[in-house]
Amino acid sequence: MTAQPDSLIRFLLPDAGVRGVHVRLQATWQEILSHAYYPDAAAELLGEACVASALFTGHTKVDGRLSIQLRSSTTLRTLFAECTAAGTLRGIAQLSEGADAPRDLSSLGDDALLAITIENPGLDPREPQRYQSLVGLSAAQLDEAFEDYFRQSEQLPTRLLLAADRTGASGLLLQKLPGDEGDEDGWSRASALFETLGRAELLATPAEQLLHRLFHEENPELMGSKPLSFACSCSRERVASMLQSLGEEEARAAAEATGQVEVRCEFCGREYHFPLTEFGILFRGAEGTVPAPERLQ
Repeated sequence: MTAQPDSLIRFLLPDAGVRGVHVRLQATWQEILSHAYYPDAAAELLGEACVASALFTGHTKVDGRLSIQLRSSTTLRTLFAECTAAGTLRGIAQLSEGADAPRDLSSLGDDALLAITIENPGLDPREPQRYQSLVGLSAAQLDEAFEDYFRQSEQLPTRLLLAADRTGASGLLLQKLPGDEGDEDGWSRASALFETLGRAELLATPAEQLLHRLFHEENPELMGSKPLSFACSCSRERVASMLQSLGEEEARAAAEATGQVEVRCEFCGREYHFPLTEFGILFRGAEGTVPAPERLQ
């Protein structure tokens, strides 16, 4: 099995009783970066979050989408990354004007909030099932925060390494299988091998070459590869539904200067235009059959 440059690979270390996921992004990451300029630290953090969102879809059953969101009242206002079950990703970061993200996430303050949200289809397509978990931010690095979360919430030993720069983003997750899978020293061996991996090597090395270099003595079994790519779920119907939720009075106020409401998607840059001449249909000819999406404030 040969993985594509942008891909998710699941694997097993059967003797050690360990499962793993590897993610590598190149073109997908370049597409995400092309829609906004980010300072160095913010770009690295966003790349790590995008990789983590993909890694977790390979670790947890996701039929819809999984997102990672960090909010704070400091220089990093919002960090958001999302991966769907189909392998499409998108992400943004919002910063205070002229600021960069901190290198130490524990400096974000007590009101900072990091969450993992899984949204799966429900019986009613208008009402998806949402599951959200909050992640503590006592660690300096994003991967350390997620390691702590998995260790505490799932009570399974977990190792996670994330890395990103302006050319690519990669991640590797290891977790001990539940129960008595593997031999007595399996997790110790796998963890020791994991410790030899640095962020620069993770970024520079193709997936199969990296897994062979790290784990060839554990006879890794590749369990499947999934291509990853950029895609945005925005649409004219979703934007129309958002405007309907705001109300006609507020929409008319927004259109007063130019004669139309102009909405630009922050994820993909696509622009939507709703002239005043369409407001009759927008607010009285339709009741908004598409639910309004959650907005990033």
